[in-house]
Amino acid sequence: MKFDTPIPAYLADEFSMYLENMESLNDPENPDLLRNYLKTLQKQLASNSAIFTGLVDQLAMAITLSVRINSEKLAKVDLTQSPLWADVKPFVGVHADARATITQLMEHSEDDLKTAILLIHLYNTYDSTPLPEEVEVDDNDVNESYNTYGYDE
Repeated sequence: MKFDTPIPAYLADEFSMYLENMESLNDPENPDLLRNYLKTLQKQLASNSAIFTGLVDQLAMAITLSVRINSEKLAKVDLTQSPLWADVKPFVGVHADARATITQLMEHSEDDLKTAILLIHLYNTYDSTPLPEEVEVDDNDVNESYNTYGYDE
């Protein structure tokens, strides 16, 4: 599901790191590489919910497999300014195995958790298809083409 969701300035750096990490580990020759890495981060987070404090891109990777985000509804929330956790929370489902960890994150790292959820949402709705290159038209070429046909002015 792709939406035309621009990356807000306050999330640009973290999103860039998250995107780079996710894309670099998404290897067609080794399809389990990303999943295994995410599971390793998930286990680390489960053993210490404060391990990724301040490392929001890594926190997002650690919870990627544990949350389900209703991106269709979350896309309607104004993200131009950082929303409150209460605005984001209704659109997040948590896997039963991760509820205790996510609850701990809500208690001591609510802002990091919210940001991580937004990174996952933006990644899930991000269209990385490169835009076609713009062709530059030289005005002189257009005028010269008339001269080659021998028109009198």
